[in-house]
Amino acid sequence: MLKIAVVVGSLRKESYNKKFAQALGKLGAAKMDFQFVNIGDLPLFNQDLEANVPAAVTKFKQEIESADGVLFVTPEYNRSIPGVLKNAIDWGSRPYGKSSWSGKPAAVCGTTQGAIGTSVAQAHLKGLVAGYLDMPMVGQPEMYFQWKDGLIADDGSVTNDDTRKFLQGFVDKFAALVQMYAQSKAKAA
Repeated sequence: MLKIAVVVGSLRKESYNKKFAQALGKLGAAKMDFQFVNIGDLPLFNQDLEANVPAAVTKFKQEIESADGVLFVTPEYNRSIPGVLKNAIDWGSRPYGKSSWSGKPAAVCGTTQGAIGTSVAQAHLKGLVAGYLDMPMVGQPEMYFQWKDGLIADDGSVTNDDTRKFLQGFVDKFAALVQMYAQSKAKAA
């Protein structure tokens, strides 16, 4: 079973993105164990705190490091990623030279009620993930998902067959990427 750290860029209790991530977890349950990582307890990044790293940061970094892969699920705020998600990315990449992200296979997705989903935020996030964080990433299918009430049931199941098939394709592609890296890592050990 592949261990996936799920980083949801929304702290809202009834977050669409959290519900979306839970639905993806249900679709991937045969191959992956989705473990939601809490980013709400992280203090604002301040390099002065690196001398005595807060416990919430240490826990967060350990959760990322122990995972086989990372799923980023982001809303879009002001045509970018939320500050809380950028804060988590910053803490995970610090101190310099000790990034918890590096080499972890990743996928980026998100949802909103708007017609183009979270496309602009995802473009920004993908640049950070692949470019700076050095994380191999699922490129296709892109996941610009428009949230509609009732499309995902309270139990996390997807109610529309075509949507379920599309989301399953994304989950399967992510699982294959993570599996490939996990096998490569096992052979190297």
